[in-house]
Amino acid sequence: MKEKYILSIDAGTTSSRSIIFDRKGKQVAISQYEFQQIFPNKSWVEHDPEEIWNTQLKSIREVLKKSNINPTNIDSIGITNQRETTVIWDKNTGKPIYNAIVWQDRRTAKYCESLIKDNNSFCVKTFFYKKTGLILDAYFSATKIKWILDNVSEAKDKASNGEILFGTIDSWLIWKLTNGKHHITDATNASRTLLYNIHELKWDSDLLKFLKIPKEILPKVVESSQIIGSTNILGEKIKISGIAGDQQAALFGQLCLNPGDVKNTYGTGCFCIMNTGEIPIESNNKMLTTIAYQLNGKTTYAIEGSIFIAGALIQWLRDNLEIIEKASDIENLAKTVKDNGGVTFIPTLSGVAAPYWDPYATGSIIGITRDTRKGNIARAALEGIALRCREVIMAMEEDSNTNFSELKVDGGASNNNLLMQIQSDLLRSKVIRPKTTETTALGVAFLAGLATGFFKDLNEIEKIWEEDVSFIPNNSNYTKDLINLWKKRIKLSLSK
Repeated sequence: MKEKYILSIDAGTTSSRSIIFDRKGKQVAISQYEFQQIFPNKSWVEHDPEEIWNTQLKSIREVLKKSNINPTNIDSIGITNQRETTVIWDKNTGKPIYNAIVWQDRRTAKYCESLIKDNNSFCVKTFFYKKTGLILDAYFSATKIKWILDNVSEAKDKASNGEILFGTIDSWLIWKLTNGKHHITDATNASRTLLYNIHELKWDSDLLKFLKIPKEILPKVVESSQIIGSTNILGEKIKISGIAGDQQAALFGQLCLNPGDVKNTYGTGCFCIMNTGEIPIESNNKMLTTIAYQLNGKTTYAIEGSIFIAGALIQWLRDNLEIIEKASDIENLAKTVKDNGGVTFIPTLSGVAAPYWDPYATGSIIGITRDTRKGNIARAALEGIALRCREVIMAMEEDSNTNFSELKVDGGASNNNLLMQIQSDLLRSKVIRPKTTETTALGVAFLAGLATGFFKDLNEIEKIWEEDVSFIPNNSNYTKDLINLWKKRIKLSLSK
């Protein structure tokens, strides 16, 4: 009997990756290709959907070659993706009618404000939140769809004739993988569009009518772990059986399967999610209520807080201030000083999400004196990331009425030991990094494998997860002062 493997497609914000996992959840091989970031105007961010597809296909072919694994040995495919990013394409030709509008894009911020301002007869914020669990914000897919429908002439003409389709990146890749046979998304991605009713588990007709978005362009919603079709793109019929937005996939990959379990992914931004079980919790602290995953007919919910800038802050220090040559240098530079020297770095370079939701907030470095060194700025940058994460986690703890005890971490910046120690100190709790930090890809591999029987059940995958290192809190006096100073200074970065 030939050994079987899972192929995870990890469609990120800056690159397309393919990773192969074996039955023990071990990474066999990885392939990655970056794609272009397009900035047509200030605060606009776009991707070329065709380039995403081509780089993804290239990475799939290369990872099979690297691992010397034949497509016949691939049990199934799982797809995880950057969420909220919006693609609209021609149903007949399969060609995008406009670039993908990325989750970071802020072009519809003023439109969101106008919706709130111009509808005094009822509270628009509550209207959207009660149905979707989301804040009315440019972050999500709905107003990006609306912008394309209103501003791209081809979209206007073809929408009325039912000739276009909308999808997040998972839908776009599935359409391409199946040669246009399946127009599908899963519940986790649907729950990030601002159009999906997370309580009734369906596209919401009231929201669609309010935004004048035709239901016909939307994909069918399926479970996160379910055989939805197959691809012949590699010359062999391979099942597609797992789909999840990247942060929900990471939650599952970290085996945060019980209410109160929390993970934080340190990537371009930080995305912290807490499992809340089968009950959607309404936040009093402007956290998002979202679907964590759907498995075996059961919906599991979560609350989430997003930090738009994390790893991107380190890139900014490298590319704009040029105080480091490569991102990994930040840890050693920060270690050249004993503390931040009184400097606070507010990392709100692209507005700020939870719990403030201020799209016009700006970043700042406060407390600079003649004694300030590059190391102080580097240290303050790491602290700024960790402080933003602390704000979100503390709000989640209050919303869920749970006793937060430990944080599971992943993502590229989680390999920064100093950042993880700072995070532990600020939270006064244990921070755990697993041996496999590719938890996003691993999570969707678990979901794909559960649907096909590659993994027998949750008990089997729970035995796979392994801890690498834990960080235990210390230095409470210093962090107490750090938190108090942060609370005063972050207000200076807010626009209102």
